Amino acid sequence: MKHFTLPKDGGLIEEGLPQGVLHSRERIRTEIYPDSTQASVVIAEHLINTYNAFKASNPDRKFRLGLTTGSSPVSLYRWLWRFYTEGKISFKNIEIFSIDEYYPVVTEPRVNGRNRNLFIELLDKVDANMDNVHIPYTKLPQEKLTEFCEEYEKMVRGLDLLIMGVGELGQVGFNEAVSQRTSTTRCVRLTYKSRKRQARNFNGDVTVTPEHAITIGIDTMMSAKEIILMSWGEAKAEVVKAVAEGGIDHAYPATYLQHHNNISLFVDETAASLLSRVVCPWTVGPCEWTPKFIRKAVIWLAQEVHKPILKLTQNDYLENYLSSLLDKFGPYDKINIDVFNDLQHTITGWPGGKPNADDTTRPVKSSPFPKKVLIFSPHPDDDVISMGGTFIRLVEQGHDVHVAYETSGNVAVHDDVVLQLTDAAFQLGFADKFDEVKKLVESKVPGQPEPRGLLNIKGAIRRSEARAAVRSFGLNDNTNAHFLNLPFYESGGIKKNPRTQADVDIIKNLIMEIKPDQIYMAGDLADPHGTHRVCTEAALEAVEQLQAEGQDWLKKTNIWLYRGAWMEWELGRVDMAVPLSPGELVKKRHAIFRHLSQKDIVPFPGDDPREFWQRAEDRTQNTARLYDELGMAEYQAIEVFLKLC
Repeated sequence: MKHFTLPKDGGLIEEGLPQGVLHSRERIRTEIYPDSTQASVVIAEHLINTYNAFKASNPDRKFRLGLTTGSSPVSLYRWLWRFYTEGKISFKNIEIFSIDEYYPVVTEPRVNGRNRNLFIELLDKVDANMDNVHIPYTKLPQEKLTEFCEEYEKMVRGLDLLIMGVGELGQVGFNEAVSQRTSTTRCVRLTYKSRKRQARNFNGDVTVTPEHAITIGIDTMMSAKEIILMSWGEAKAEVVKAVAEGGIDHAYPATYLQHHNNISLFVDETAASLLSRVVCPWTVGPCEWTPKFIRKAVIWLAQEVHKPILKLTQNDYLENYLSSLLDKFGPYDKINIDVFNDLQHTITGWPGGKPNADDTTRPVKSSPFPKKVLIFSPHPDDDVISMGGTFIRLVEQGHDVHVAYETSGNVAVHDDVVLQLTDAAFQLGFADKFDEVKKLVESKVPGQPEPRGLLNIKGAIRRSEARAAVRSFGLNDNTNAHFLNLPFYESGGIKKNPRTQADVDIIKNLIMEIKPDQIYMAGDLADPHGTHRVCTEAALEAVEQLQAEGQDWLKKTNIWLYRGAWMEWELGRVDMAVPLSPGELVKKRHAIFRHLSQKDIVPFPGDDPREFWQRAEDRTQNTARLYDELGMAEYQAIEVFLKLC
């Protein structure tokens, strides 16, 4: 299965650039790869080469390897297993140390411990000698914890190689913001914010998530001969910037590792999105100047000096590393006008194309009209949250709009909502199922998948809400709303099943049924639970397979990417901006309100406590403000899209 990465258009010319220049802004040398899979291959190969070199010079000593827990290393462990099956590495003479574990673990690390992935994805598949595998033992009584931690500290110091993930709060292991540079192996109390994040390993139930953990300390980590850090995904972009380019900051414990003399950080493109060599690569080295990349630079400059585009001066360019842009495409005032016009041409009130109009500078062609439009919504409310205004505009302008809800969203419904709606049905004179449903709720086992009968009810609630939302602005909810219920999602818990061809086939069948002229899908990769990424990758793979099968009509289909409640496209990337009036913003809000189970009590809010409608309005109003500050017309709100093809 392929991994989705955002398209490139211009950028830093790294070929031939001295490594000292390329990494000049970084306090920890950072290696950027298209995705975590490709980065993991390189890390795995480095581990093998390091081990082989060690074995050649130390034949009588075991190689001491520290490995991380959690989800970050899964791809690495799978590659190590693959290389093991190919005979490229043996683990018989490798002594493995885990960096942390919950305290206490209710059953075994393989079942619900932090080291579950280490066992399932690696140790249970290779020839590791379990006598050489060291996991913090967390069934000890409290009075013996201190002694155990002291002994573990002695064992784990001076590792030959330590590979760790960096958490979304900048933690390494369970060294959180209160950790000291001198910390060693110890038992720590987890913050509520950390427990909320760890609850994904306990089906989202914070009440059964351990309150403590055993972790090696920062000083313990610093004693390793070499450290490799890993960080994947858009949600970690801010942390990656702080760790790679910021100073020592106790709020981000991983920054303490900047003082290590043999450390590197591996990231994917989305995690690297805020690094200087990505945000403003012209401050690092020579660049390939494409029209969109020029726009990116000029918008960055305008925001840097707090001026509208048409007020930028030659000195603004010269004083901010953009002299090469002037040399190739100047004078500065011509660049200003060209970029201003380019950005202005992204704005359209006709996301489906304006009929019988000159479309030379419009983002969407005028024909055919009306268009067949297919909107993919990962969860049953992402459509109205992310692009509700554009959705409503497409319907009102007469296009044949279909929306496909890719997953049921069943786990995101509170039990209280289920009971309330069951009681409402009884009060309305329908069958009395309250006691029956209550028994289903009470049969739930903490940390285990929810009963299928309960999930079916919750899925029905989400479907009814989605139908009500699209019905509120005139879409036929019987013919134009499609509920795909992709199998990967139906695990009954927060952790989902792997994406398979079965998911792709469902999407292919719908695309073939509708034959859309436009497809909209989620391009935001910061969804805390990964569902958006999985859905988008499945949809893109479906399109690719259909094209390979001879469906040439898809070559004329435009794919537009929207983002959701967490992040927005940077303006340098935007291909279409749809302005919303105050009245349209209210219509969008009312559509979001139809999702009653997600209102007031957001089941999985991440770190942002606001409701989805609040996040959506702030996001689109902020986008309008940015356009205004650049010298564009002032709008109430703007939804923006990236054109994939």
